[in-house]
Amino acid sequence: MVLTRLRAWLVRQPWRSHAVTLLLVIAVVYGVNAWRTQEVPPEAPDFAGVLADGTPLTLAQLRARHAGQPVALHFWAEWCPVCRTEEHSISRLVRDADTPVLTIAMQSGSAQAVQGVLRERGLDWPVLVDEDGELARLYGLPGVPTFVVIDADGRVYSADMGYTSEFGMRLRLWLASF
Repeated sequence: MVLTRLRAWLVRQPWRSHAVTLLLVIAVVYGVNAWRTQEVPPEAPDFAGVLADGTPLTLAQLRARHAGQPVALHFWAEWCPVCRTEEHSISRLVRDADTPVLTIAMQSGSAQAVQGVLRERGLDWPVLVDEDGELARLYGLPGVPTFVVIDADGRVYSADMGYTSEFGMRLRLWLASF
């Protein structure tokens, strides 16, 4: 009796049309992201750079420090308003010792200028300075923000351009660990 009433109630509800609309929106968002990141290579290109504090770093060194687990690259720019909305999420990821995140300041000025931005905004991130956007081009990225997850084998597991929630970032890192 209860199941019959529940079934009758569910049939009368317009939730089905809402579910279809939601699935359509998800498919469009996924498709747009796939189109915008289509130039990202399947294997993560190694790079050498200098952190804003003057420390040299390569992707190979970063991956070696965190052997067996995925690493994240967060491409951002000081002039990007969407990047500012993600700052709190990135800060929490960086503070989490189990989550290796390297942020890359694309076309945001010199190391000194980037350090000034970090101080001004109270950000304690490891930041590689990509003054001319060369590293972003190496990864096939046309814009920022972009959150790239590299699995333990050096393959690009995911690349998401545009706003990504902290939950979405953590989920991608977790999925890349399998």
